[in-house]
Amino acid sequence: MGETSERTIQSLIDIIDRLRGPDGCMWDRQQTVRTVSRYLIDEAYEVIDAIEAGTADDVREELGDLLFQILFIINISRDNGRFDLVDVIEGISEKMIRRHPHVFGDTTVSSVEEIKTNWETIKCQCEGKEHSKGSLLSGIPTSLPSLTLAQKITEKASRVGFDWKGVDDVVDKVYEELDELKTAITDDRPEQISEEIGDILFSLVNLSRFVDVDPETALRSTVNKFKRRFSFIESKLADRGKDLRSSTLEEMDDLWNHYKKKENPGS
Repeated sequence: MGETSERTIQSLIDIIDRLRGPDGCMWDRQQTVRTVSRYLIDEAYEVIDAIEAGTADDVREELGDLLFQILFIINISRDNGRFDLVDVIEGISEKMIRRHPHVFGDTTVSSVEEIKTNWETIKCQCEGKEHSKGSLLSGIPTSLPSLTLAQKITEKASRVGFDWKGVDDVVDKVYEELDELKTAITDDRPEQISEEIGDILFSLVNLSRFVDVDPETALRSTVNKFKRRFSFIESKLADRGKDLRSSTLEEMDDLWNHYKKKENPGS
């Protein structure tokens, strides 16, 4: 890191020190690591939104917001005598060197899968991330979004051989779960319906993994597509002097299909 970068980071740290100082901001002084943590999650998602749909300036701005939250938490921890920025940087630097022996050591690898396997082995044997807690799955943060959590759990299980043989088997499982959901709906069993929907989602995450699709990203893309099409419906209805409540389902469907064809002219 160059001298200019160091000065720039220090200037941001100085701003946080001022905000949390005796003559700073009352709100900032009252924050704890726990209260700030939820903003960290919010900012991380805004970075993802900017990457998916924004400009380079949007990404830069959102990364700045995320960096501020990270440095803010480090500032609080430093003041509490726990660790500072140097400790964080030294820790992650040592970890990355340790987990990339094929780059910083003499280990030879021939595939990305081998790299992933080595990563997990080092994580378990050298750092005791899972075995110290008694389970291969214990090291996965339970606060992750459910789709991402399911994906990471099934990935870990697959690395020790607990997995479907192929994509066709997973597709069959999805249909099996759909049939079980239909039965639960027919029998009017609310708890069973909830369980079967969960099983379907879990099976779809497995399917996403087999076809190399990130389920969180795929669902987010579909949600954004729905928002675009729904906003189009609202806009066109407003042009006609109408709103959603005064329009028929047929009108809304026609506008939806019109925009769908506009987005996908070849379909």
